[in-house]
Amino acid sequence: MADPSADSTPFFSDDVEGDESGEAGPESESPQEEEPASGVSNCRAKLTVGVLCLINLLNYMDRFTVAGVLPDIEKYFSINDGTSGLLQTVFICSYMFLAPLFGYLGDRYNRKIIMCVGISFWSVVTFASSYTPKDHFWALLVTRGLVGVGEASYSTIAPTIIADLFVKEKRTSMLTVFCLAIPVGGGLGYIVGSKVDDLAGDWHWALRVTPVLGLVAVFLLVFVVQEPNRGAIEAHPEHTLHRTSWLADMQALCKNPSFMLSTCGFTAVAFVTGSLALWAPAFLFRAAVFNGEREPCSGDSCSNTDSLYFGIITCVTGILGVASGVEVSRRLKRWTPRADPLVCAFGLLMAAPFLYLSIVFAQASTVATYVFIFLGETFLSMNWAIVADILLYVVVPTRRSTAEAFQIVLSHLLGDAGSPYLIGVVSDSLKREESYMWAFRSLQLSLLICSFIAVGGGAFFLATAVFIEKDRLLAENYTPSDDAPIVVPKRGRSTKVPVSSVLI
Repeated sequence: MADPSADSTPFFSDDVEGDESGEAGPESESPQEEEPASGVSNCRAKLTVGVLCLINLLNYMDRFTVAGVLPDIEKYFSINDGTSGLLQTVFICSYMFLAPLFGYLGDRYNRKIIMCVGISFWSVVTFASSYTPKDHFWALLVTRGLVGVGEASYSTIAPTIIADLFVKEKRTSMLTVFCLAIPVGGGLGYIVGSKVDDLAGDWHWALRVTPVLGLVAVFLLVFVVQEPNRGAIEAHPEHTLHRTSWLADMQALCKNPSFMLSTCGFTAVAFVTGSLALWAPAFLFRAAVFNGEREPCSGDSCSNTDSLYFGIITCVTGILGVASGVEVSRRLKRWTPRADPLVCAFGLLMAAPFLYLSIVFAQASTVATYVFIFLGETFLSMNWAIVADILLYVVVPTRRSTAEAFQIVLSHLLGDAGSPYLIGVVSDSLKREESYMWAFRSLQLSLLICSFIAVGGGAFFLATAVFIEKDRLLAENYTPSDDAPIVVPKRGRSTKVPVSSVLI
C-alpha cells in the first residue's frame, strides 16, 4: 500500500484512507442524493431569488417615492429646482461612497447578515425622514443621505448571491426577474407616493409605506434566504480560487476592458434614468399647466396625476424593455457572441431620439409626449439585466462584490449622483423670470442633455463588443497565480498549500 504522502500518490486525488484497500464501503452500495454545489436546494434557491427581488423592488420604490411627490415637497419647503435636485444627489452620493465598503465585506463575510443589518437601518431612517418639520429641509437631506447606507449594503451583494445559485441560461433568467424589480419598483414609487399623498392630503405619509414593508422583507431574509457557497457552482469553485487583496482586485478590474467599457456605458444609463426619475413628473406637470390642461398648485397640495401616469408607464416599459432586451440578446447569440453589448448599444441609441421628441413635443401635444416617453423608456430599459449579466461572466467569483461596488461608484459618481442637481441648476440658470411659462421652458431645455448622453453611452457599449468574447473566456478559464492555494490530499483531508512550496 502506497504512502499517501509519497510522490506516487495522485496529486489531486480525492481518495480517503478508507478507500485505499480498493474495497467499496457499505455507504457506497446505497447511492445518496447529491447535494448541490452551492449548498442550497433548487427550491430554496428560487425562494431566495424571490425574496431578493422583493427587496430590490422596495429599494427602488422608496427611491422614487420622493420624485412622485416632488411638487408638494418644493411647495412645502419653498425651494427651487437646484435645491430639490439635492434630494436625489445626497442619497446617491452616500450610496455610492459606501458601496466599496460593502463590496469588500460582501466578498469576505456572510452576505445575509450584512443585508439584514443594512435593510433594517434603511427602514428605520426612511420612517424617520417622514417626520421632517417645515423649517428643517436640511434634516430631510440628511435622512435621505442615510438611506443610501441600506441600499449600498444590498445592491452590491444581491446579484452575487444569484450568481452563486445559478449558471448560464438559468442565471440570466433569474437576473432578468431580479432586474424587472427596478422599473416596476420605480413605477410603484410614483404610483404609491402620489396616491397616498392624495388620500392623506400630506406628502409625509408617502414616505411611511416602504419602511413597514422593508421590515417584513428582513423577516423573510432571515428565515428564507440561505447563504450559498461562494463560486462553488461554477467551473472554478471557491476552494480552487483564492481571495486577493482589494488593491489587486481593483488592478485586475481596471485591466478588464469589457468591465470598464460596459460600466461607462451604464454610467450614461444612470445619468439619463436619474434625471428622468426626478424631473419627468414635474416636467409633465409644468407642461400640462403651460398648455392649460392643469391648474397651478393651490393650497398645500399639487395635482399628482402626472406622477401616477408616469409611474404606470415606468412599470410597463420596464417589463417590456427588460424582457425584450434579454430575449433579443438570447436569439442574437446564435449568430454572434457579442450579442449582449450590441443589444445594450441598440437600446441606448434608439432611446435617444424618442426622449428628444418627448421633450420637444411637450409644448404641443400631451398624447405625443407620453407616446414618445413610452418608446424611449422601453428602449432604455433593455440593458438592465444584460449589464448585470455581463459583469458576472467577465469577472471571477471572488471579485464580483468588489466589481459591483466599483460599477456602482463610477456609474453614480458620473451618472445619477449629479444629473438631477445638474438639470435643476441648468433649469434655474435658463429661467428669465418667475412664471409658469419660464418654469416649463427652462426645465424643457435642460432635459435635452439626456438625449446626447444616451448617444455617448451607446458608443461605449459598441466598444465593449470588441473585447467581450476575449474577456469572457479569460474569466471562465481563470487560473490562480503561482502563489495561489491549491488542494492537496493529506490523510483523507483537503489541505491548502502554496503552489510555490510544492514546486520547490
